[in-house]
Amino acid sequence: MRAQPQVPSLCIDETSLSCGELYTVVTNRAGRGGRGTLVTMIRGTKSEDVIKVLEMIHVSKRKTAKEVTLDLLPTMMRIV
Repeated sequence: MRAQPQVPSLCIDETSLSCGELYTVVTNRAGRGGRGTLVTMIRGTKSEDVIKVLEMIHVSKRKTAKEVTLDLLPTMMRIV
């Protein structure tokens, strides 16, 4: 059984699945690729659109994230 980390840690990045369609993916690092790793996958990378979707997650759950790994794209920084 894996020990859960003390600090909830998420990752956010963009990916293209096919034909240039971009998606924003938020993952839980504690999942290590297994069950519970994918938090959400949002079509597009516009910060306003992604923020609207993330705000649908209850604020109490969002506040449990203490660390977010991201690249230095201004869009990702605005989202976080």
